[in-house]
Amino acid sequence: MRSTSIYEIDAYLRIAHPDDPKRVVLKPRLIEMLKDYIKTAHPADSRVADFQQKIALLRKKSSTRISYEEMSEIIRQKQIAKYKEELNSNSFASVQGGGSVPQSTDAGSFSGYSSIATLDAAEQEEFALLMSTSPVEHKNKTVKILNSLFDNDPNSKESIVLIENKSDCNMIIRIDGIGNFKYRLAIPSRAENSIVVQKGDYLFTSKVCGAQYASQKTIQKAIMVSLDNPGK
Repeated sequence: MRSTSIYEIDAYLRIAHPDDPKRVVLKPRLIEMLKDYIKTAHPADSRVADFQQKIALLRKKSSTRISYEEMSEIIRQKQIAKYKEELNSNSFASVQGGGSVPQSTDAGSFSGYSSIATLDAAEQEEFALLMSTSPVEHKNKTVKILNSLFDNDPNSKESIVLIENKSDCNMIIRIDGIGNFKYRLAIPSRAENSIVVQKGDYLFTSKVCGAQYASQKTIQKAIMVSLDNPGK
């Protein structure tokens, strides 16, 4: 009750029982602490956006804890905003309506990691080739991804895969399915990239900073795969 730590109070409210009487005191205190922090924060402080979101959540409910569905919707809306901005900045075409939700997934398994390593010469050439798309190809891909994010048709044969590269190294994700359903996706370090694939069973493989990554995934709806430096 006497804590002056934003994180400590926030953590308590996340797990406290909905009828816990301490919420009456701690919730408004946390809101004021968050507002005070934002007032004096540096413009480049990355915590400001997070704290603003916490305030918005606290005004609507008893804590900043959000459900899996709410988190998925946040991810989806961020992706939609990102790709819409790309299209608008280049006067590209419109997209369809609907509402599928990305699903967070596990990061698979790593092996053979010893130290931070970059791509070898052949992989660097392949990475550069995958990244060098023409404006028309980029536009077509962006429209396709946006349509997949909006698509709410359960009978759709395609779905979106979002790869988030949190590692210190560039990577190439290989997505191998049955027959000719094989995809490659280049993701720069500390960035993300998306691809639309046929629904089905796939083996995801890559080298992440020298470590071999492999994970089997069944894709029936939009998914997000987040990869970090091996060992994290």
